[in-house]
Amino acid sequence: MASGIRATVSFDAPTACPIAQFSAASGSPIDRVSTSVSGVDSTMSVSEFMADADVESDAPVEPILSYGQKTLYRTVHENFQCPCTCLGSYGCPVHRYVAVDGGLTLVFHAESFEQLQNVMAELRDRFPSVDVQRLLQPPLEASEDDQVFVNRGALTGRQREVLQLAYERGYFERPKRINATELAAELDISQSTVTEHLVTAQRKLFDDIFDTR
Repeated sequence: MASGIRATVSFDAPTACPIAQFSAASGSPIDRVSTSVSGVDSTMSVSEFMADADVESDAPVEPILSYGQKTLYRTVHENFQCPCTCLGSYGCPVHRYVAVDGGLTLVFHAESFEQLQNVMAELRDRFPSVDVQRLLQPPLEASEDDQVFVNRGALTGRQREVLQLAYERGYFERPKRINATELAAELDISQSTVTEHLVTAQRKLFDDIFDTR
């Protein structure tokens, strides 16, 4: 059995998600969500969640049971327009679903990095605001220091290209197998630009590693 990976991703107000819509209307966090995700090749899933009663919203949400000031609501996510349904199409179980002021955070499980890469490519294509918050491999009870995630998305395309080429060519080895002048020649840019990209990229990565943001 695969060990799996637990990923935490956030979305900036995905308007197609009914729970995100509802949280924006209610103005309160929604974090008590039970989601039944349909299997691969399905185009829908069903979620139930607790929230304030009598909330006016255009979201396709149906009240099911009343608990005084709280109500149990049910909604259907369809046609891959919602991140939850998109995850279900890949067979990725949703561990936690949190909506706050229209924003959305999902914690889900992937069985391998290959599956995770495919899922993230799909999410980025459909939801450009997606941001990876954390990746965690077993043991899931690891300390906070072991759960640090380096967000490569913070790098520009050019910064990542320069950093990756520097790594592959041995710029960070001792002794160096290539210097900044030689890197600049391969990239057809100036040495000062190479140095600027490397310093900026490393600083962004170190911000994550040392939690200085």
